Amino acid sequence: MLKWAVELGEFDLEYCPRMIIKGQALADFILEFNSEVDDKAIVLAEPSSQGNSPGGKREELPHPWWILHVDGAVNNSGSGADIVLVTLEGHRLMSVIHFKFYVTNNDAEYEALINGLKLALEVGVVNLIVRSDSKLVVNQVNGGFQARGPCMELYMRCTQCLLERFGNARLESV
Repeated sequence: MLKWAVELGEFDLEYCPRMIIKGQALADFILEFNSEVDDKAIVLAEPSSQGNSPGGKREELPHPWWILHVDGAVNNSGSGADIVLVTLEGHRLMSVIHFKFYVTNNDAEYEALINGLKLALEVGVVNLIVRSDSKLVVNQVNGGFQARGPCMELYMRCTQCLLERFGNARLESV
């Protein structure tokens, strides 16, 4: 440490802590992102004066498919989750979570999946493809494997309930 202090001392460096800008940056990004979506909206049918088509049924605009990539990991230095939500246009909403509680690798995968689904619901996604590298989690949620233990069963049920809240959602293994 002393060696570095001597070597860097000639450059007159000062340490300045970073100000907290995460919240403002996220708010600015969401405002920017929403205005882009509004500018590129496609109208497939012009609404009539009453909002109904001649057949009596209201035509709905198709919802684009979003892709959610989730990955949970545990190692000696800690545990966490990576979440990437990708729009049709290629915009990426990224989130990283560091767990301050003990989790197994499968728990971390489920935490990543659940938090990713909550993020997608908050953004207003209707059609979703979820991609996870955990074959165990994918097969448990899709009904191929049985969940062992009360904790794993709670994670599985919570995930299934969240998936039901989407118009169309499917969980795939990568």
